[in-house]
Amino acid sequence: MTARVIDGVKLAATIREGVAARSAALAAHGIKPGLAVVLVGSDPASQVYVRNKVTACEKAGMHSVLEQYPTEMTQEALLARIETLNADPSIHGILVQLPLPKHIDSHRVIEAIAADKDVDGFHISNAGLLMTGTPLFRPCTPYGVMKMLESEQVVLRGAVAVVVGASNIVGKPMAMLLQTAGATVTICNSKTRDLAWHTRHADIVIVATGKPGMVTGDMLKPGAIVIDVGINRGADGKLCGDVDYASAKEVAGAITPVPGGVGPMTIAMLLVNTMEAAERVLARRTTK
Repeated sequence: MTARVIDGVKLAATIREGVAARSAALAAHGIKPGLAVVLVGSDPASQVYVRNKVTACEKAGMHSVLEQYPTEMTQEALLARIETLNADPSIHGILVQLPLPKHIDSHRVIEAIAADKDVDGFHISNAGLLMTGTPLFRPCTPYGVMKMLESEQVVLRGAVAVVVGASNIVGKPMAMLLQTAGATVTICNSKTRDLAWHTRHADIVIVATGKPGMVTGDMLKPGAIVIDVGINRGADGKLCGDVDYASAKEVAGAITPVPGGVGPMTIAMLLVNTMEAAERVLARRTTK
């Protein structure tokens, strides 16, 4: 068996086309969806990420603002800047690129973002809404994974899903979305006893640990759907995921590659969240 490759690049392109069409429709009402991306520090990977996000916005006909600040920026100054963006009617979504410098409390920064502009979906009120099955914003990476499963016509109700990784950014919200869709979900982590036992019983395996090659083909149920959220730099300098792709693709029914899998979908869903925020502004305007 050789797994079908779930092409995140192709699916993301289709989603971005839809966003562009929605952006044009909003323009007819005098609204241009706006995203502010804030980067503190000079982390090379973060710089690449934010540039990609801003470029994707512009290609979709959206308004984008990239604000870059030195590592020495104080927490108070960052919070003040976020407050200004919260009040800016041309900005519908605010994203502060993580990680932040160690002297800045990322939790305080996330909570400072207005909940209705929290297009990352990390604000505590949005996390609570997700828990109850009524999310305002779905975190971008889990949202993208759900779209990939939808594109593969995966039946989630009754399926057994294992999420490896329990972060607030991916693992936990991923589990909530799967559970809301009717799957039976187990959350594992790098210290789970006999991780292979859990993954071998899963119809869907989603891995987000930041540990290269953590899940191998012999840990999978034949025909399982495998979503690799990880992105790492291997000893050979090449990008690789948290799943050993070579062995997993011989067992899985469908699998995401790294790169070219979940990564492009994360950016596409950021655009969708920003679009939804802008459309809510129009909806409020028309109901007054």
